Order: sequence, then structure tokens, then C-alpha cells
Amino acid sequence: MYTEVYGSGPALLMIHGNNGNMSAFRENVPYFETRYHVILADSRSQGKSADPDHPLNFELMADDFSSLLDAMHIDSAYVIGWSDGGINALLLAIRHPSKVKRLVATGANLWSSPDAFAPGLWEGSAAEYDAGLNKTYTTAKEKNDRKLFLLDWWEPHITLSELHTIQAPSLIMAGDRDLISLSHTLLIYQNIPHARLWIVPNSGHATLMEHADEFNRKVDEFFTKPFDEHKSQ
Repeated sequence: MYTEVYGSGPALLMIHGNNGNMSAFRENVPYFETRYHVILADSRSQGKSADPDHPLNFELMADDFSSLLDAMHIDSAYVIGWSDGGINALLLAIRHPSKVKRLVATGANLWSSPDAFAPGLWEGSAAEYDAGLNKTYTTAKEKNDRKLFLLDWWEPHITLSELHTIQAPSLIMAGDRDLISLSHTLLIYQNIPHARLWIVPNSGHATLMEHADEFNRKVDEFFTKPFDEHKSQ
């Protein structure tokens, strides 16, 4: 797993989205590295990390991040996850609860079905899935791109009962024009015991880029201020 670290202070793990890499956080690292020990990693089969020749699932990827913290001798960290990285952040808190101090998940989903996504997105993905059924993938990039597409087509499979086991204070986010439906984001927020909600106005899926200054400030406040059970963003 390819990693880079910046700054000093409490550990902060940042997890990028599907078919991406750590550069997703280019608008965030300069702010957070002045306050935290920022840990960036390219997820399995993405960026500069190894691409094992097997299908992916989010549980395996969440376990990767737990192992990364172990390898760095870090007992627990603050976690920011965007898109698929938000899914990984939720699963890290579910599967390895002691590793997560507080988490921010923006643009995450619990399962792959029409209700989880903005209108029309599921139909587009279904067409792409069908188009690939009879296609021959020859290059390593083609095979990898298809594998990463299938990850989001078949996964994740997070249940509401699993969300109820998350004990870390959580900030659940999405843009008001996100790829993830508002109702699905609300469902995630409503089923985590210690959660706050922030729907970012005038934002698409890339909340952390489109509104970087506000994102950085509010996330830092969420990590550092006492958690209020009765207050949403």
C-alpha cells in the first residue's frame, strides 16, 4: 500500500474514492498538516498501490487500513473518507472500532440499489454493466477499471444494524446535489448512535474539493470540539 505522511499531531487518516488516489485530498492536506499527522494511502488496486489479481470487497479494504495503522504503530486515528473512502471509514469503525476516534464520511452509501443514488445514476450504471458483459478486457488498465466498476456495482453490503454498532462520533455528509440520494444519506445519519449531519449547499459529490475551505474548517471543529448529541451541522 503506497502511503505518504505529512505534519505532526494526532493521527488523521484520509481515504479516497473509487478509481482514485490520495491526490483527492490536495485541497485539504495543507490545512490539516498544520494540526495533525496526516496519513494518505492509495487504496488496494488503485493509484500506486499493488493490484492483486482478485476481486475486491470493502471489508478487505477496511482491513487494509486497520493493518496500515498497526504497521505505523498507531492505536487510533481520526478518519476522513470520501465516496468509496466513506464506505471504508464506516466499515473501519464497524470492524475495528478501537482504531477510529471520530469519523467523517462524505458521499458514502450502504448498498448498491436505485434508492441509494440520485435519479438516473443507477440506470446509467446498469447500462455500463450490461455493455461490459460481452466485452474482452485485455490491458491491465482495462481489467482494473472493470474490477473497480464491479466493486461499486455489487457492493457494499452494510446493514442498519451494523451502523448501530458504531461508537465513534460521526459526521455524515453529502452535497445537496450529490450522487448519493439525500434520503440515503439521512438513513446513514439516523442509524449511527453518535452522529451529526451536514448537507453541503450548492455542492455535488466532491464536497471536500468544491467547498474545501468550509470543509476543512468544519471537519476540524468536529474533530476538536466536545461532541453535542443534540446538535446537527
